[in-house]
Amino acid sequence: MTPESNLDKDLMGQCIALALSAFGSTSPNPLVGALLYSDDEIIAKGWHAKAGEKHAEIVAIESCKNPKGSCLYVTLEPCSSHGRTGPCTDAIINAGIKRVVMGSLDPNPEHSGQAVAILEAAGIDVSHGVLKKECQALNEAFNCWIRYNRPYVKLKMAMTLDGKIATKDGQSQWISGTAARDEVQKMRQWSDAILIGAETLKQDDPSLLVRNPETWQRQPLRLIASRSGNLDKNAKVFTDGKSKTEIIDCQTKEDWQTKLKELGENDITALLIEGGGELSAALLNMGLVDKVCFFIAPKILGGKNSRAVIGGADPGALSDAFDLKETTVRQIGEDFLIEGYITDVHRVD
Repeated sequence: MTPESNLDKDLMGQCIALALSAFGSTSPNPLVGALLYSDDEIIAKGWHAKAGEKHAEIVAIESCKNPKGSCLYVTLEPCSSHGRTGPCTDAIINAGIKRVVMGSLDPNPEHSGQAVAILEAAGIDVSHGVLKKECQALNEAFNCWIRYNRPYVKLKMAMTLDGKIATKDGQSQWISGTAARDEVQKMRQWSDAILIGAETLKQDDPSLLVRNPETWQRQPLRLIASRSGNLDKNAKVFTDGKSKTEIIDCQTKEDWQTKLKELGENDITALLIEGGGELSAALLNMGLVDKVCFFIAPKILGGKNSRAVIGGADPGALSDAFDLKETTVRQIGEDFLIEGYITDVHRVD
């Protein structure tokens, strides 16, 4: 890894923006952006559009009239092995590129650093780690899935300022505002599967679909956690025909770990939990949540029997609380979104 110049950081930032052009469309592949720079100008750009299609580096190289002698910037270490496409390292060498600047190394331990060694052996100057944290953030789910063979688990909840998600009888629509609900649509675009509990299905009858944009094609798998399986078969998830729905009965941590492994084996890299309070508590207490995203509305509901955002057994001490890392706060419309990590499985090194 070499020191980051301002130019390197600026161009890598542009690569990140290019990668996000395909947000929600590349799973189980990562988001990747690339560009070629020569004689003080960008001469080509590219990004990976979806699994099975050309990698970002190849798109950039093939769109360039003369890549020889240029510098390639790319958010993720180029592939060095044969998959659905040939190794990007071969294409880089054959194109006569003189320098390669990478954001993040390959998260796969079997491949990490291989491209660096191959390119350097071919006489190409290589730098890596430029905007590493930002580049890794592009692919939190992919990084977890490729290393641990299970989906990245993100918990999303919407609550009032006093931590309530519904009234005593289950009314919850709408706690958060329009802008926050639009943000949830982006989270659904990110996800390969969405999980809710049976009570949430009963109270809200959600579609668990990406509704914005209406043309969205990659709808998530819908998972309903239910021990009895006694669910309303007229619910939207069973009748709209827009995506597959599966009822799952996981009662122990081992059951959930087995299910997550099964999902990972079926290319589910990103799992979004959308409630309710008891299901969320169970998965948190089992240590199976990687990141939390809590929308907080500037409302106070009150009521000792109103439903709390996280249920479960009463903790014995404050030390039992879950400490979040790298916490961020954003205002989304009139609401606030607090996000933080419980695990670091999205980090490559």
